[in-house]
Amino acid sequence: MKQLSTKVTSNGHGQDSSYFLGWEEYEKNPYDEMKNPNGMIQMGLAENQLCFDLIESWLAKNQDAASLKRNGQSIFRELALFQDYYGMPEFKKAMAEFMEEIRGNRVTFDPKKIVLAAGSTSANETLMFCLAEPGDAFLLPTPYYPGFDRDLKWRTGAEIVPIHCSSSNGFQITESALQQAYQQALKLDLKVKGVLVTNPSNPLGTALTRRELNLLVDFITSKNIHLISDEIYSGTMFGFEQFISVMDVLQDKKLENTEVSKRVHIVYSLSKDLGLPGFRVGAIYSNDEMIVSAATKMSSFGLVSSQTQYLLSALLSDKKFTSQYLEENQKRLRHLLDTNTFEAELDLWKKIVYNVKLNISPGSSCHCTEPGWFRVCFANMSEDTLDLALKRLKTFVESTDCGRMISRKSHERLKSLRKKTVSNWVFRVSWSDRVPDER
Repeated sequence: MKQLSTKVTSNGHGQDSSYFLGWEEYEKNPYDEMKNPNGMIQMGLAENQLCFDLIESWLAKNQDAASLKRNGQSIFRELALFQDYYGMPEFKKAMAEFMEEIRGNRVTFDPKKIVLAAGSTSANETLMFCLAEPGDAFLLPTPYYPGFDRDLKWRTGAEIVPIHCSSSNGFQITESALQQAYQQALKLDLKVKGVLVTNPSNPLGTALTRRELNLLVDFITSKNIHLISDEIYSGTMFGFEQFISVMDVLQDKKLENTEVSKRVHIVYSLSKDLGLPGFRVGAIYSNDEMIVSAATKMSSFGLVSSQTQYLLSALLSDKKFTSQYLEENQKRLRHLLDTNTFEAELDLWKKIVYNVKLNISPGSSCHCTEPGWFRVCFANMSEDTLDLALKRLKTFVESTDCGRMISRKSHERLKSLRKKTVSNWVFRVSWSDRVPDER
């Protein structure tokens, strides 16, 4: 009998978790509006399809990039030949500038400190290989992305110890929760190598506060461990609050170019903010030269194709486009409020109550500190009534100028791809506070 490795025969991948089993069931019976109307609807996939029309329009206007040409001349042969694993300098420069733009140009990124990877899954695993030995642990706040049990542990042998966060304070990270997780790891005879957070949170969709980020930096400083900040949703914030990167905190604390900064690493990808998970473009950013060097060598096992780098280098270098894209992406996520005010929230509430005939509660009535949130109760009605309420809400959303445009573009694109799925995102008005995720 042929002997197989323990990686193959073990259950460490986590494929039997409900997260992956749900995907398997969907693959067996996928919903199709015409061919399989009773099939399973995919609601476990966080793909950003809101602004594909903008990217498609850019491609139509930039035929050289789309056709792998430079100044009208084909560079197919140049791109088809072997490329080293350091990545194209022009692409890494464009990535660095795009990451800066998302953060309001408050911080800077050095392209030489960027390591390219085949998506954030590869980037996170590479960091685990660089930072941890088999049996070492990383602390992760709960709830966390189910795929981390695969990404961080399966091949690296690293362990995850949860930082238990509670809904009582909105799942915010506290000092006591950090200390308890650290002590739990020690009780399990595990060496803690660092903390990994997703910011904005996956799956909560909330952003870490400046207080939490300061707490994390202080914690890893006191314990002499690492901090990995997975910021793949940094340009896709649903709410109106400003995204704060760990880089902002390092700058505020004047910790740039210190030993602490060398233990802070950022993971990013274009899967969410540009809606390009199929392009498999991820990145590691680190101030530690040894980490950058080692991760670059490891990237040879998961390179980003030169064709992809060339195309996206041209797209990201178009500052007029990236500015328009980021602005429109945010607008389409939260287009129902005219302004970021409680007055606009009440105006929207009045339309929903008096015109749509749905009684929902504005967040201000619940003493919410930011506008745009609504309380919706549905356990007091029949399923038919709930369906009617959602239909009314869908009709109202699509009646807005932005809603009509988005819905039309989405329908046309999905029809052309023969992937007819319900545009569930149109239901996500200001009261929707959680976004499902897949990386």
